[in-house]
Amino acid sequence: MQQKVMRVLEFEKVKEQLLKHASSSLGKEKVEKLVPSTDYQEVKRQHEQTDEAANVLRLKGHAPLGGLVDVRANIKRAQIGGMLSSFELIEVAGTLYAARNMKKFIVDMIESGIELVHLPLLAERIVVLQELERKINQCIDDNGNMLDSASDTLKNIRQQLRTTEARVRDKLESMIRSSSAGKMLSDALITIRNDRFVLPVKQEYRSAYGGIIHDQSSSGATLFIEPQVIVDLNNTLQQAKMKEKVEIDRILRALTEEVALHAEEILENVVCLAEMDFMFTKAKYAKQIKGTKPAINNQGIVKIFKGRHPLLPDEVVVANDIELGMDFSTIVITGPNTGGKTVALKTLGLFTLMAQSGLQIPALDGSEMAVFNSVYADIGDEQSIEQSLSTFSSHMVNIVDILERVDDNSLVLFDELGAGTDPQEGAALAISILDEVHQRGARVVATTHYPELKAYGYNRPGVINASVEFDINTLSPTYKLLIGIPGRSNAFEISKRLGLREEVIQRAKSEMSSESNEVDTMIASLETTQKRVESERSKAETIRKEAEQLHLELQQQILEFNEQRDKLYEKAEKLAEEKVDQAKEEAEEVIRELRKLRKEQHANVKEHELIDARKRLEEAVPAFEKSKKAEKKTVNHQVLSPGDEVKVISFDQKGHLIEKANEKEWQVQIGIMKMKVKEKDLLYLGKPKQVETKPLATIKGRDYHVSLELDLRGERFEAALLKVEKYLDDAVLAGYPRVSIIHGKGTGALRQGVKEFLKNHRSVKNTRFGEAGEGGNGVTVVELK
Repeated sequence: MQQKVMRVLEFEKVKEQLLKHASSSLGKEKVEKLVPSTDYQEVKRQHEQTDEAANVLRLKGHAPLGGLVDVRANIKRAQIGGMLSSFELIEVAGTLYAARNMKKFIVDMIESGIELVHLPLLAERIVVLQELERKINQCIDDNGNMLDSASDTLKNIRQQLRTTEARVRDKLESMIRSSSAGKMLSDALITIRNDRFVLPVKQEYRSAYGGIIHDQSSSGATLFIEPQVIVDLNNTLQQAKMKEKVEIDRILRALTEEVALHAEEILENVVCLAEMDFMFTKAKYAKQIKGTKPAINNQGIVKIFKGRHPLLPDEVVVANDIELGMDFSTIVITGPNTGGKTVALKTLGLFTLMAQSGLQIPALDGSEMAVFNSVYADIGDEQSIEQSLSTFSSHMVNIVDILERVDDNSLVLFDELGAGTDPQEGAALAISILDEVHQRGARVVATTHYPELKAYGYNRPGVINASVEFDINTLSPTYKLLIGIPGRSNAFEISKRLGLREEVIQRAKSEMSSESNEVDTMIASLETTQKRVESERSKAETIRKEAEQLHLELQQQILEFNEQRDKLYEKAEKLAEEKVDQAKEEAEEVIRELRKLRKEQHANVKEHELIDARKRLEEAVPAFEKSKKAEKKTVNHQVLSPGDEVKVISFDQKGHLIEKANEKEWQVQIGIMKMKVKEKDLLYLGKPKQVETKPLATIKGRDYHVSLELDLRGERFEAALLKVEKYLDDAVLAGYPRVSIIHGKGTGALRQGVKEFLKNHRSVKNTRFGEAGEGGNGVTVVELK
């Protein structure tokens, strides 16, 4: 990609916003080096990484990258034998902590069932060096100070240092407290010069303390003297400090050597953590701009749904739909300079650069972006002072360069093509340039204010006109891009709104050709039609979503009904079996008693009569049809075709096939519902004698939706009966087999009135009060004919 194009499309400003979300200098470095890729597979991989990181942020809220520092220079110095400072070692320990923490974070997510692809691959490459991290932290604190626990030798040396320093201070403090100190010392305090303890002595008393003079005040009135009595103690202190420095250097050297031993692993950890930081940087930016992952293709197809320019404030940006590369490969945006044409052009160009850089775009889900080998842009009024070029000449230099490079995998953006010269020549030149680029197979979007180019969009296959909507009422552009409608001049309408007399406007219109008037009338009609189509499409989408929701609700209700029915069957079977078992047991008891009576009292009862009685009792036991819920048949080698009658095994419902949805599923009509069912869940019943595809119900929107329940609580008696009558008619038209009417318990007057009304209704087959789980006597369940 050309640097000039990225500058014109303001890709660098996007990178500036991206930089704010990096957790470390490693992430910032990758952002600064970010350029759009032309490799289709690489772009797809980058988007998968960004989307994976975005999902992690959505589920976990953060990524534990704290402590991460760019330690590559430190590691390289350790490798060549240099000694790292305590601060540099702390940075290494922080990076090791970040690597360990991040690896654990990813492993924990995998174990909790979160599906990840790219992060685990990076985590596998991370080597946990917890022992080295522990050693560094044991020796050095967070501020880079060497701890006493670093070694026993250092601990002993520092103990000696503290003891000697305490003796020095005791000696000096005794001098300060002496009776003569008040007149001989400038200040009653102990100070340090040249790393040795001294006293501030007045010039005239220098001989009173003896020792060594280390410094004097600027006026010369005060000398900083190390008294002779503490010279030896200070020498001992200095020797201890030398030993401390030697021991600290030894510890730093040992730690540096251990870092050098693991240099390759640490450098690999840095590479992996940098990639992770970059992934999460892009994900955080996507969250900021409310971005979504676009589908990526290499066929030059662009579909942007409600795209918003990421550099414009949310309160002013206008979302636009842009499509390119399917039915048409060239868009010509015509119309006056009302603002919005260039923004639409830049939005498309910037989205392309962002998508090819693995960044999500601020648009709705389902958007699609193409991977182009090159993006060319001629945007802005640039004069080249150095080359003494006019605006037109400067544009032509760019266009000539573009024409030399463009191919069939290029995106070309022209802003005000042909502007800056004679209108007639400029329009002709613009048409010729567009023809040339279009013939090479490139994807082209051009803006122009030349009316001659309106006809260009109608006369060339693969070319379409577009414009930016202008609101006559407010005399301002709406910045809404209208694809398929060429721009038109609004001069007459604006002048009229501003108060220009009608006769002046009419005289001006008479000066225009009839063809121009007809074109403007046609454009106005197209705009009206476009708005109406958009409105109808929006309503249709709303209706479709409502129908899908109703479809899901009905599916759920059928499943719940079947499950409840099976439970009731099983409960009834179990109860009946218990009753029969109890009866059989009682009968056996009676037979035993009869036999006993026959033996004891010689009753005249034959044995074969007892056997016959038992046989009749066994034959009286009813045979139960077990629940079909568990009755699953395995069907092999059945050939299905649209129109066949089938049974959906899981629902235990009959229906007929409409069409094959995919290799494994069919679309099945069951009553008023259509649903996708797996082929293995279908049992072929046969071909119907006459398939009558008559819809049982037509759902036309929210106003036509019929609920499965009617709530009459709080209604007056007469109004309630009117509602019941209308509701039953609607339910019959919707094809519902059963509905519920909620009237409550109360005094029972409404319940009784509804009951009497339903008894005589033409569409009612049967009624009953609800069961315990359905509302009891407060609900009447109506079975319709």
